[in-house]
Amino acid sequence: MDPQLKKISSRYHVFENWAHTFICEPELYFTPETEDEVEKIVIFAKAKNKSIKVIGAGHCPSDLACTKDFMINLDKLNHVLEINQKEKTVSVQAGIRINQLNEELWENGLAMSNLGSISDQSLAGAISTATHGTGINFGNMSTQVTELTLITATRGTLTCSEKTNPDIFKAALCHLGALGIIIRITLKCEPAFRLEALQAPAKLDEILNNLDHVVHSAEHVRFWWFPHTDDCVLWKANRTIKEPNSSTIGYIRETLLGYHLYQFLLYLTRLRPSTIPMLARQMFKIKHSRPTCAIDDSYKAFNIDCLFPQYVNEWAIPWEKTPEALRKINQWIKETNSFVHFPVEVRFVDKDDVWLSPSYGYKVCYIGIIMYRPYRVAVPYKEYWKAYEQIMRSLGGRPHWAKAHTMSVLELEKCYPKFNDFKKLRQELDPNGMFLNAYLRRHILGEVGEDVDTRLFKAKL
Repeated sequence: MDPQLKKISSRYHVFENWAHTFICEPELYFTPETEDEVEKIVIFAKAKNKSIKVIGAGHCPSDLACTKDFMINLDKLNHVLEINQKEKTVSVQAGIRINQLNEELWENGLAMSNLGSISDQSLAGAISTATHGTGINFGNMSTQVTELTLITATRGTLTCSEKTNPDIFKAALCHLGALGIIIRITLKCEPAFRLEALQAPAKLDEILNNLDHVVHSAEHVRFWWFPHTDDCVLWKANRTIKEPNSSTIGYIRETLLGYHLYQFLLYLTRLRPSTIPMLARQMFKIKHSRPTCAIDDSYKAFNIDCLFPQYVNEWAIPWEKTPEALRKINQWIKETNSFVHFPVEVRFVDKDDVWLSPSYGYKVCYIGIIMYRPYRVAVPYKEYWKAYEQIMRSLGGRPHWAKAHTMSVLELEKCYPKFNDFKKLRQELDPNGMFLNAYLRRHILGEVGEDVDTRLFKAKL
């Protein structure tokens, strides 16, 4: 091995995702500090016939990041390269965490137009999985990219944009790491702005019966439904020039009750699942029964606390089918007398033309379900997942690529008009499968295989 690569590599590194549901031990773990080092790793992997997987924060609740060969962590390639105030763009290294980028943009009077619920991920990871926020007229985070640089297996380092390598650009904006390694990204931003976020209790039927009005009643709208009840929390946010204010529900209700007591009580419900509905009602009453109004910097207002480790599943459906989907989920819970965790998060995203984006071609609603893992212990979730996925399939659903799901290649080919074009392009750029792993072979090629530590993997699920 090149002495330079020896300095940035290690053995016996154990990778575990944030939710502690997937784990693997790559043969070599690299922490490059320069683009030149990344290119040398690719050359070395090709010579040794090894596969490569790039990771960031490890937030994917699936085995998308797992490998037994070479793993590259881009955390040290996290610099802002250029800020163009005239064009309102920023060029960065791909390993930058979104929360770091948010702060640097704000210091320069800029902000991203939309963000997801968390900002702990690397920017490249968020883009590669079409991570999204909410707002029926706002696309996912990939749609804010104007240019990216990709290190490939066969064509070296490529610059891609709407005008340069446009097909590769549209494919790489949600490529799951299958086309190569994104090394640089340019984003279109907007002047820094504040959000005025109004949060209020609401009833599920009221929202679903007036969905069109609700979805278009603010720039950014989302809601959380508490299964076993008709209770929802409706969140609406608009840009504002008002001064920031603090709208906290207090340390006792937010932290002691809303986090520590909540986790402890969820742990106890493993012994008596029938108490989950009562817990849902009480937690809603404690934390969400009163309206709140908060004005804050945009990147702070978009984010929420995801609490503790969890199993999570999320699919996108045509947004008009939201009422049918939620009513079917509610009906299944009632008819099967199943006890599921809360809340169910519901968000809305504009259509785009990114080849593997779940919102390709039409506006969508993302419905995310969870089962928390209090103190990291396992809880039953598979029957809930199976029923949920059947419902979402029946409504033309597409799974969030970062999440573990059961959709087959044949199903994905029907869902995505450009799926086979993506496969063809992947074959051209990586004919030997350097950037493939078990997840990609399963969901892109239709192969069966496992390259994670199956003993640990099964124990955690």
